[in-house]
Amino acid sequence: MCSFETSVFHGLNIAPVDAFYALQQSFQEDTHPKKTILEIGVYRNENGKPYLLPVVTSVEKAMAEDKTLDHDLLPFTGLKDLCNAATRLALGNESTAITQNRVSAVQSLSGTGAICLAAMFLKKFHPAKTAYVSNPTWRTHEKILTGAGYEDIRTYRYYNPKNNGLNVEGMIEDLRNAPNGSVIVLHACAHNPTGVDPSKDEWQQIANVIQEKNHFTIFDMAYQGFATGDLDTDAAAVRRFAERGLEFLCGQSFAKTFGLYNERVGNLFLVCKESSVAAAFQAHITAILKPMYGNPPNHGARIVATILNNPALTAEWKDQLKGMSDHIKKSRKLLYEKLKALGTPGDWQHIIAQNGMFTLSGLNPKQVDHLSRKFHIYLLKNGRINMSCINPANCDYIVEAIHDAVTCCDTSL
Repeated sequence: MCSFETSVFHGLNIAPVDAFYALQQSFQEDTHPKKTILEIGVYRNENGKPYLLPVVTSVEKAMAEDKTLDHDLLPFTGLKDLCNAATRLALGNESTAITQNRVSAVQSLSGTGAICLAAMFLKKFHPAKTAYVSNPTWRTHEKILTGAGYEDIRTYRYYNPKNNGLNVEGMIEDLRNAPNGSVIVLHACAHNPTGVDPSKDEWQQIANVIQEKNHFTIFDMAYQGFATGDLDTDAAAVRRFAERGLEFLCGQSFAKTFGLYNERVGNLFLVCKESSVAAAFQAHITAILKPMYGNPPNHGARIVATILNNPALTAEWKDQLKGMSDHIKKSRKLLYEKLKALGTPGDWQHIIAQNGMFTLSGLNPKQVDHLSRKFHIYLLKNGRINMSCINPANCDYIVEAIHDAVTCCDTSL
């Protein structure tokens, strides 16, 4: 006989809807012919469509025809060819940390999984009780740190809304005032959501205070090659930390740079001072990931590993990656020039000064709401724009809408 007694979960409240998914739902339900979403975190080509990198397509086709491949489980730490190639991509082929066996890597479930594993490892083995993220930062960072068990999560100043640039003085001051040995989350390049990256000299200042205070860094490196179009330039900060002998964890994602969003291909590597620690890392990180998901997926990992371990395919990929970066730069220039031509109030120089896929437009929540209500253009309240969503076909409409929002809405919050 069936029991209809009260559920053990009676009283379970509905969790707040994530703002990003609420925005997507509103966009999907909108029937307006000119509806546009500028917030989505996926690269779009000049036609507003997802981009399938030709080199990825060709490798995937060859894999489908290869009768020697199977669907056997990968080791818990993932595909070694991927981990080794990804780590070299970040640190460079001449890295002494690699040649001295002071680096250890594990395949992860994209960048999110990498940062999650990093936080869990540090919470278990690092003495820090305080963790810092930039203000603002990718909205998932704090959730990851909370999930790992950090109760004292603070922010360091990063973005300066007055000039839409980096508040390096405030950042350095906050890092210097942080408890010794704190965990610091840094964006390696193409900062999300601001698009503002430190200069070479500013990175030097950041590295100085990290070293002085004995802080431990988690690098989030989801956009190597997207910021400037050059893989080495975008990896400069991570390499500088390694060259200085600093210990850190770095999470890499290949979702955007290879267009493999749903394959969840990532890599987490530890740079440390002792080869014995690097060796021990493998066993301890396995103990963390094994009860969560066991073995990582193979298909996307094979694609990335095949490309990165073949010089000809790597060269082809670099050309296509630069093309994606160039499209974003063109979109920035297009938006900037049209806003200036229309005489839209405000200084829009930051649009071309920032880099990477995202920019903080400077639009306030009232103006963002105006865009969605009147023009059916959707973005989050912080005004973040995915610049790859801007293209010649929709730019005029978007610029007219921004102009109307800026001139009609009070700029005060």
